[in-house]
Amino acid sequence: MNEESHYCPWPSGFPELFWSHKRHERRDAAEHRQRILEVARRLFAEHGVGAISMHQIAIAAGVGQGTLYRRYAHKGELCMDLLRERHERFAQEIAALLAPTASSPALERLESVLAKSVALLEEQGALLGPVAGADMREVPCDEADFSRRFSFQYSPWYLWLHELLAGLLTEAVGRGELASLDIPFTVDAILATLNPMFYRFQRQERGFSPERILQGLRRIYIHGVKTPNTGNLEFSLRE
Repeated sequence: MNEESHYCPWPSGFPELFWSHKRHERRDAAEHRQRILEVARRLFAEHGVGAISMHQIAIAAGVGQGTLYRRYAHKGELCMDLLRERHERFAQEIAALLAPTASSPALERLESVLAKSVALLEEQGALLGPVAGADMREVPCDEADFSRRFSFQYSPWYLWLHELLAGLLTEAVGRGELASLDIPFTVDAILATLNPMFYRFQRQERGFSPERILQGLRRIYIHGVKTPNTGNLEFSLRE
């Protein structure tokens, strides 16, 4: 890291932390896993996570309970696999979103990523409960050691987002879209708002809408950090 500018190095290309951790499994095992996840996703969406048992999932997926429990010791592990799978798809969606806009202002691309991230948190609200819940005993996906085993700041998901956002901010500084700033600190501050626990608090305790949360992120980290001549820069880039 450059000590003077606080830039966070970003290798050329798109962060690929998720793709480097693809699992290797037999074809029949992969088919079982996909069937279980598809059934669990459908049942959770239709009835809620708390209303569905592992026994019901096994019956609906057409697998024995022993097969299900050998793969997922409890519903918390199943929830985490659903989240992991969705995060991998999200990374692919973001790559597809940013690829054709490489010449656009970096702050515009940052704004797009923030909007997609808030939408994902809203979509995954039911599954994020065991990760974000302050009292995890209320959440069916919880296990006694769940909070110990999951650390948001060290998860591949957090590290991937950190690298992506740091890259966009570094580019924005380099292109004169915003003044020099402590990029690693700024990214941590953004991701604190996108932490499932904090997002759930703002949605359920504060009563904030997803639109209000996103507008707050835009106000602080897009409009609030632009250099005075950013508007003219963006206009010239479009010409």
